[in-house]
Amino acid sequence: MGIVAGLDSSSAFTRIVVCDADTGTVVRQGYAQHPVDPKATDIDPQMWLLSLGEAAAGGLLEGVQAIGVSAQQHGLVALDQQGAPVRPALVGNDRRAQIAAADLVDALGGQQAWVEAVGSVPQAALPVSKLRWLARAEPEAAQRVAAVLQPHDWLVWQLLGRPARRTTDRGAASGTGYWSAATGGYRHDLVELALGHHCELPEVLGPAEAAGTTPEGLLISAGTGETMAAAFGLGVGPGDAVVSLGASGSVMAVHHEALADPSGMITSYADAGGMQLPVVHTSNAVRALRGTAEMLGAEDLGALSDLAMKSTPGASGLVLLPYLEGERTPRLPHTAGTLSGLRRESMRPEHLARAAFEGMLCSLADAMDVLRGRGVQVRRVFLLGASADLPAVRAAAPGILGAQVVVPQPADYAALGAARQAAWALGVERGALSPASPPVWQPPALEVLEPGEEAAVGTAVRQQYGATRDQFYPGAFPPVPALPPAHGGYGGPGAGPADLGLGGILG
Repeated sequence: MGIVAGLDSSSAFTRIVVCDADTGTVVRQGYAQHPVDPKATDIDPQMWLLSLGEAAAGGLLEGVQAIGVSAQQHGLVALDQQGAPVRPALVGNDRRAQIAAADLVDALGGQQAWVEAVGSVPQAALPVSKLRWLARAEPEAAQRVAAVLQPHDWLVWQLLGRPARRTTDRGAASGTGYWSAATGGYRHDLVELALGHHCELPEVLGPAEAAGTTPEGLLISAGTGETMAAAFGLGVGPGDAVVSLGASGSVMAVHHEALADPSGMITSYADAGGMQLPVVHTSNAVRALRGTAEMLGAEDLGALSDLAMKSTPGASGLVLLPYLEGERTPRLPHTAGTLSGLRRESMRPEHLARAAFEGMLCSLADAMDVLRGRGVQVRRVFLLGASADLPAVRAAAPGILGAQVVVPQPADYAALGAARQAAWALGVERGALSPASPPVWQPPALEVLEPGEEAAVGTAVRQQYGATRDQFYPGAFPPVPALPPAHGGYGGPGAGPADLGLGGILG
């Protein structure tokens, strides 16, 4: 079919990949920093276009027949009647809307009401919370708002020449707080609850639909949010989960239905391929490793990993509950971290280092069990993030997560996912592909890590962690049904050490 392009406009840069539309082979790449402070919370969206133009310089897009756009999620571009921004764009890392989010939760009648309405509970990052903040903090600007877009929506609209029709996709819409992945529809009443009046929302396109064609004949696909684009670029499908190791953590999986979770621990997103993408977030992941490294005087995470490898599974009985910034899963927003199991023989740096890695992975395994407990099958886990290369993570992850772990070769997966979506839309337009089946591209290069003989050890580490967690925070997790070994289950996260003979396994 020729060549297609995918661009990813993140919070700090634009990446562009140009790919063979049939195989996904990357033939050209471009990159440019955004000309703004990455930590800024008020951004002139024109800066995204400047970065895009720089990344595409030198004829990068010559011969391209379709473009897909992925962009940072949870941003808000509020437009007036003429389509001009009423103020700089609000981006996802803006925490000013925390109080506004809490107000919205109360205004609708609590967390469960929000879960039933749109599959998620307002957080500061969500556009619905930003609208509430805007109405309270900048009422004159809020009164001028006639339409709202997210960053990917705005970029697609600009590429098409600012037509009357504005569009988005299911994935990006599911992260707004006013569109339901379960029903596939907007809740306009929630926009009015937040903003105080009605405003125009973009049309939600299907995964293989095109947003339009430029005057030069370049097809622009629906586009999507970065999370959905990355999953699509990786080729994640049913039976796969993605564990992301950032300062905070997340576990997501492709599933056939949206999951309404009364506890609010599951956020129901839609994916970029027509299915659902339930996500469970943790507030702490690599930040627990960095804090431990500072405490022990390790110069970096590599040194911390080397130190941890001098210990043994179970960390000589030390358990770190890594709830350093409070925690979202379980919902303990005001708690702190806990170090348990101190004995004279365990008070060594290598054991604390090992406990930090095991605590981080056990916390993410808890998050994965929330999904498993709702019927999500996990046979393979994609492990993402720079820390996935650390030996201590690789050694412990398969056993603790209870599944085959694959570590993808570093690549621009969000941009690749956007390009794959562009190829899909192009193929559908030409009658070469079905709207129900995306193009099959070459899978990414993966390093495969099997639980193997360490599975029983990983199970015991999980039970040691779970018993400690339940001792300090009884009832923090609802009971999770036992899952058979094919699903990587451990009899539920609440089982105690005696259930598996912990002492015999860990010594």
